[in-house]
Amino acid sequence: MKFIFKKQLKYYTKEAFKWINLIAIALIIIMTIIFIKYKPVYAVSIDGEQMGYILSKNNIETQIEEIVSKEGTNNIKYVTINAVPEYQFTLVNKAKQTNEEQILAKIQESTQITYQYYAVTLDGEQKSIVNSLEEAEALVVDLKKEFSNSTKIVNIGINEVYAEGEEQYNAVNIKVAKEDIAEQLQKIEDASVNGVYLSQKPITGIITSRFGNRESIRSHAHTGLDIAAPLGTKIKAATEGTVSFAGTKGSYGNLVIMDCGNGVEIYYGHCSKLYVHEGQKIQAGDVIAAVGSTGNSTGNHLHFEIRVNGKQVNPQNYLYK
Repeated sequence: MKFIFKKQLKYYTKEAFKWINLIAIALIIIMTIIFIKYKPVYAVSIDGEQMGYILSKNNIETQIEEIVSKEGTNNIKYVTINAVPEYQFTLVNKAKQTNEEQILAKIQESTQITYQYYAVTLDGEQKSIVNSLEEAEALVVDLKKEFSNSTKIVNIGINEVYAEGEEQYNAVNIKVAKEDIAEQLQKIEDASVNGVYLSQKPITGIITSRFGNRESIRSHAHTGLDIAAPLGTKIKAATEGTVSFAGTKGSYGNLVIMDCGNGVEIYYGHCSKLYVHEGQKIQAGDVIAAVGSTGNSTGNHLHFEIRVNGKQVNPQNYLYK
């Protein structure tokens, strides 16, 4: 009985190996046919949209890593890959073309790059832009030292500024930035009268009579600057201060006098209308009156006069240069 069982087992084992060999041969034949006609690829999709096929993920992933690795270099603060590829292994006809370059271009086009720079500011207003915080800090130290005795106190600060993609700032080197800001600070210094900074032209117009001129309409040298402008043109305060007079005063006609501190007074004469009152606090740029031809005047204009400790000085030394 045992002999018969062993004989049958040997027969079935032999038959099993025979079928296994046949199946293996069939699989090899099938796989050979498949690989003759088809090739293995990765189907790539982005945001659910199929983009095409690639032979290997490695090149795509390497390119993405290179793009992301730019963070922290050349003023690049952030790199955001918006088109993240997804891969699915598949077989396609060998005649099917892969399009790795197009897929890479799609990824690069959707990549958002944010650049970071540093702007040096004067009283909060952005001026020169440099590449690094170290450059900006060194620039501020140098400028504060150079203008430490300035009669006009200007707040020199630093702001971070950002740009997206192609909208990069044209950052300058520290030497150029210092020259540019120093020039602006010097202009601010030049526009200060006894420490009072004139930041606003009261009107835009044609100068018809300059400081010191002698003309037939007056018996003395001109004490201010006459700027012609249409009737009703808004007159703005050249600097901050307090209204010490607002009314009619002799040859000045309708007049506003502002006390600007440090012994500095500014006269705005021949106005058609006055919009302020005595004791009112005024900021630079506030509308205080309107151009007219009141008092000793031959046409619509503003008489702009600056006095320092009671003495008239030439306004063109500070404004309308």
